[in-house]
Amino acid sequence: MLFRDIAIAISSAIAISMVVAVTVIPTLSARHLRISKGMADENDRSTRLGRFAEWISHIVDTINKGKLRRVATVGILVAVTITLSILLLPASEYLPNGNQNFVFGFMLPPPGYNIDEVIKIGEGVENQLRYLWETPEEEASALPGGGIDNFFFVAFPGQAFMGLRARVDSRAKELVPVANGALFSAPGAFGFANQSSLFARGFAGTRSVRIDIVGPELEQILGIALGVFGKVGQVLPGSSSRPIPGLDLGNPEVRVVPDRARAADVGFTADDIGTSVNSLVDGMKVSEYFHNGREIDLVLKGNDAWSQYTQDIAELPLATPSDRVVTVGDVANVNLVQGPVQINHKERQRTVSIETVLPDDIPLEKAIALIESQIVQPLRDEGTVGGLYDIRMAGAADDLTRLREALKTNFVIVIVLTFLLLAALFQSFLYPLVILFTVPLATFGGVVGLRLVQIFDSSQQLDILTMLGFVILVGTVINNSILIVYHALGLMREGSESRAAVRESVRVRVRPIFMSTGTSVLGMLPLVVLPGAGSELYRGLGAVVVGGLAFSTIFTLLLTPLVFSLAVEIATRVSRIFGEEHVPVGVESVEEN
Repeated sequence: MLFRDIAIAISSAIAISMVVAVTVIPTLSARHLRISKGMADENDRSTRLGRFAEWISHIVDTINKGKLRRVATVGILVAVTITLSILLLPASEYLPNGNQNFVFGFMLPPPGYNIDEVIKIGEGVENQLRYLWETPEEEASALPGGGIDNFFFVAFPGQAFMGLRARVDSRAKELVPVANGALFSAPGAFGFANQSSLFARGFAGTRSVRIDIVGPELEQILGIALGVFGKVGQVLPGSSSRPIPGLDLGNPEVRVVPDRARAADVGFTADDIGTSVNSLVDGMKVSEYFHNGREIDLVLKGNDAWSQYTQDIAELPLATPSDRVVTVGDVANVNLVQGPVQINHKERQRTVSIETVLPDDIPLEKAIALIESQIVQPLRDEGTVGGLYDIRMAGAADDLTRLREALKTNFVIVIVLTFLLLAALFQSFLYPLVILFTVPLATFGGVVGLRLVQIFDSSQQLDILTMLGFVILVGTVINNSILIVYHALGLMREGSESRAAVRESVRVRVRPIFMSTGTSVLGMLPLVVLPGAGSELYRGLGAVVVGGLAFSTIFTLLLTPLVFSLAVEIATRVSRIFGEEHVPVGVESVEEN
């Protein structure tokens, strides 16, 4: 969904600009364009740009003189850029969190707490934070977040959550440690807070890893989950984790276990006992009643006083099929035990999950690798998991894996479509390969640009919006190579020797290449360096595009002419083998298109 909007905007802008370029610009130029006295022509070598063009064309011609020198230069440039791109490429991320003005806190109260006790904890948290919204706004600038604008606390049996909004939108992150301190102040409670993400609802956001421990026996699952929970904090320092639903069996539970022999003596089955106890204690739906189109459940329930105390459950009366009255304790064993608050299932297996929110300095891909190597793999080696019990990665980790596979496919499609389009325009399968040699250089420049931004902003990650910048680069950086290849082909068509045509093409095309690249880089630069609402979302994309354009422009002036010379020589030798004279193709077709 994110890519579609950006793709439509860019494609529409380029399509309209093409129409303007072939209609409006020529018309206005014919009427109003005048030659500027201050602008030197392409043959003027007295200017700095002219001297630079002469210098770079001389270097290209010098390398072109020796075949081994030319092949070595091309090989070294491509190998170095690809190697450095792999080494410098940061670990990938799913989606950026953004800077939403909302802090979400989650808390697990001590086992066995009822709703009234959880509300008391909430009142204590509220009292600790009260000064942040009671302080007048004009005096609260020094407070975290400039004070609190809104606050709420919601309590449930067994859990609670709260939300905060800062008075200053951009300072919401300052409220996270304050909220954590208030949550951890409750004795025996476990909780933590996190800034909410723009792209996700709830606590975890988009920078989270969910570890699912699945298996048949809940006690064994909890034991594994407790060990994983303890190791996550060590492997990922600064992270915040919460168990779903919990890590203990601390919830008081009355368990009624039928004695089948005694039950059979009075004509009861285990199902009869369960149904009777459920009706007397909790109530059981026996039918429904429709009133004015609304369905109303009819529930059969015993007197509340009968089950006010847990020890009274064994004394509950049951009517037998033989019209006798026995108690629950006569036909079943009633035990007070510790049980779970709830039991979650995933793919019909009992599941306990550890949901971990990552700190800003640990990318999602790196976190997944650390968990796999330092937590999951040792458990597999010990034989603790891998059979009936297993550990699976879910949440944003699973989304990132599927996204990377989709992006690989999309990147290959972009390369293939670009190659086919260039092949159709040049009427050759050779020259498009020359032009596409600039893509590795652009990738290297994009990685360098992203790394430079990370020096000043450590929270910037290689998320999917940043990855889109590499896809955009494929369609932009090849423009410089097209200028050089097209002009060299034109000169060769006019009778110039290939080496001389390459040198002249480089010298003449330096100015338009610098003009187009300079305007593109300066147009994208504010997205990278200027702060503002939403700038954190697209700063990475801008850094990749700016870095890719800047680096590829310099190297394109050197690499593309050398690769083109190699391609012409290869085409000439192939033509001689088949007894044909090699003539550069594509110039007429390009001009017609």
